[in-house]
Amino acid sequence: MRDVYRGLAVVTAVAVVTVTLVMLLPSRPDEVAARPVAAPSTVPTSSAPPLATVSSEPSVSPSPVDSAAAAAPRATPTPGSTIAPGYTAMEALYADPRVPKLPKKVARLKMTKPGKAAIKDRRTGLVVPRLGKPWKAHRAAPFTSKQVLPLKRGSNQRGMLVTCPLPIEEQKSARDTALLAARWTLNHHPKGARIRWLVSQPIKRGWLLAYQVRYGKHVSRAAVVVLDGGMAKPGLAFVTVPESQRTRWRDITRVVSGVRVLG
Repeated sequence: MRDVYRGLAVVTAVAVVTVTLVMLLPSRPDEVAARPVAAPSTVPTSSAPPLATVSSEPSVSPSPVDSAAAAAPRATPTPGSTIAPGYTAMEALYADPRVPKLPKKVARLKMTKPGKAAIKDRRTGLVVPRLGKPWKAHRAAPFTSKQVLPLKRGSNQRGMLVTCPLPIEEQKSARDTALLAARWTLNHHPKGARIRWLVSQPIKRGWLLAYQVRYGKHVSRAAVVVLDGGMAKPGLAFVTVPESQRTRWRDITRVVSGVRVLG
């Protein structure tokens, strides 16, 4: 019996030691959580950001917004969008809601034989028709030549034919230069004026555009001729006639048919 009691005592002591060790040693899950997580060996292909690695020195990375802005090309604005500084003249034209895109197919004007009477503008190197009555010469400034129709009673709009050196930036193509010139002429129409294209065609040493200008319930017809007159800048001939003087709309054809280089 003495030996039996001695054996039970040994077993009890071993059990106490085992329980003590279990309580003192850390559990397995806590050991896994305490280990450092290794960074992935390759860049993840998903859109989720990669896991960050611990570094002794801080690293600076470009923000996703800055990186995207640097990589993406600047888009050409569409009509009606806001113009940011640094855009080209043609981009500003495309963004102007007053000036629609010129269609690929636009009517061509049948030219008429110009008359003999003409005005020679030596500053532009151009010759323009001298229109008969009721047109009359007028003080040219700020242009280099000017002819006007008399004002109609109750209207502040009247026909006008002017020439001047090109007032806008010349482009590589005469067509683009003429488009910018037509846009510039809206400065000489009532506020809110918008263009509708009627004619577009190349001419010798330049380009011709004819168009309708609508402002509110009223319209005018107008045309620009951009021509290389051999000067430092191309010359511009601009004619416009309001609907109140629509009987003189035919003079627009006379004007654009008669514009030529001084020589």
